[in-house]
Amino acid sequence: MSQLFFKINLNKYGELRRKIEKERNTFLTTAICFIAITILLYAFVLYINYDLNAKIDNRKELLSDIDKEIKAYQVSGEFLTNHDLERMARISTERIFWAKKLVAFSEITADKIAITHFSFKNNVLSLFGITKLDKEQKEFDLIDDFIKKLETNSHISSDFPEIKFVKSYRDFEKEVEILRFQIDCQAKEFEKKGRRRG
Repeated sequence: MSQLFFKINLNKYGELRRKIEKERNTFLTTAICFIAITILLYAFVLYINYDLNAKIDNRKELLSDIDKEIKAYQVSGEFLTNHDLERMARISTERIFWAKKLVAFSEITADKIAITHFSFKNNVLSLFGITKLDKEQKEFDLIDDFIKKLETNSHISSDFPEIKFVKSYRDFEKEVEILRFQIDCQAKEFEKKGRRRG
């Protein structure tokens, strides 16, 4: 009579237990991540809500201040007239942006010409400059070329449509003969609306 043999795997219970623990750890990790993301989203929504409420409160406070100012003007009888509004509009549209003008002047000025100083008075921009006298080149051609560059530059001619040579005279600077000159740029006249008296 033959004998029967049974093979028993004693590690099967341990493997099953490790599998269950692994699944439990995966579930716990997923749950913790989900809870953390939910908390972060909730905190973000609360922050957005708080920020919007703060902006709304600031806007309400601003509107309240404006209402108070309007009521104060109404009580005092001080109103902005059409003349005041026209003057404010002229200030915003008729001003000259000097930064762009100065950049344009620096780009136009040739190596042989230097602007020493300038002044703006009575709607006239006066440029004072010097150039070294050169026997091979006529100094007035250099100045004339400089004036043409001023006239063709849009940043300058937009506010100064009339540019003309005024005067020049010879001088010495450290034993070097130079020519001092003046060029005037006439600013355009803005339309002035006068108030009619009845």
